[in-house]
Amino acid sequence: MTNTTTKITAPAVEDRNAWRWGFTPQAEIWNGRLAMIGFSAAVLIEIFSGQGFLHFWGIL
Repeated sequence: MTNTTTKITAPAVEDRNAWRWGFTPQAEIWNGRLAMIGFSAAVLIEIFSGQGFLHFWGIL
């Protein structure tokens, strides 16, 4: 019986916060984050102005 060793390497880990273009998991994470910021901004405008978002900007 021969004693052979097998070298095991860890898989490459992608940076989940990297700014990547195209349909990648990183792009979808950033898309979700920016959507949450936009939604929060719309809610804060409605709370502090007492008007809907579209009324605040004069669209309706």
